[in-house]
Amino acid sequence: MAPGDKVTKLGHVQFGDELLLGPDTPYRWRSLSGWEELPALDSGSVNRSDGHGSYPGRLLAQARTITLDDVIVRAPRGTIGAVVRALNAATALGDAEQPLVIWLDERGPLLSFARVLRRAVPVGNGYRLGTVTGAALQWEASDPRRYSLIEQQTETALPAPEPGLDWQVIPGPERLLYPIDFGTPGSTGALRAVNDGDAPAHPTITLHGPVSLPSVTNLRTGEVIEYDIDLAADDELAIDTREGTVTLNGTASRLYTATARSAPEQLFTLPPGATSLVFRAAPGSTDPRASASLRWRSAYW
Repeated sequence: MAPGDKVTKLGHVQFGDELLLGPDTPYRWRSLSGWEELPALDSGSVNRSDGHGSYPGRLLAQARTITLDDVIVRAPRGTIGAVVRALNAATALGDAEQPLVIWLDERGPLLSFARVLRRAVPVGNGYRLGTVTGAALQWEASDPRRYSLIEQQTETALPAPEPGLDWQVIPGPERLLYPIDFGTPGSTGALRAVNDGDAPAHPTITLHGPVSLPSVTNLRTGEVIEYDIDLAADDELAIDTREGTVTLNGTASRLYTATARSAPEQLFTLPPGATSLVFRAAPGSTDPRASASLRWRSAYW
């Protein structure tokens, strides 16, 4: 199922595939924290030894903590147990992160990947009547960025020349036969990715053979990823730039094939805005079946 497939209204919060909170559900909430705030930061700044202040260092975001407070659970009398049980089942402890989608305003829903840290369901006098007040849920997202629901994709083949004009011989004086057939346009090997957010996005890159020494260059940042590997026609090399993994055909790691000029995968990002990239290979590697594809989501702080 697609993340956020149940989110249809302002105020909806969906966790995983099943749990939906907000309007027209048994779970209403009044307060949300940690979603619009910047996450906590680790600062690489170093104090000056000979003056006031410090030398600015890199700022790295910590995990994002998201909390729903003042949650009200309501159910028909005699069914509150089933409603609470469904909430408990959907927010059970687990190591794996699940999609967390929140729709606050006219900007539309945003996606995070998180796991439950805390669930509080106070039991008071209204419980037997079908009402729980003051409940709370808390999640932690190891990746502090929030993402668009729509995953974008672009693909290209290796550069190939255009065939040019298709000349046709016609009896009589030499002339062109209209309409003119310029042939199928050649590939430029170029890719264009647009990150509409305000945070860098990590793309997933997939390289298909047959190709030797495949590389992708980010023309905006100058970063290159390149692998000293020969891919056959049915081979697929998947590069996860967030996790820093390089996998051949879904199983075998090929991280060690990165060349000396290849940047660390986790530094290969799409900054906010438009980014141009190019797909290249070893001289003589020109098979039109070879391709490179990018998948990414716009990222937000």
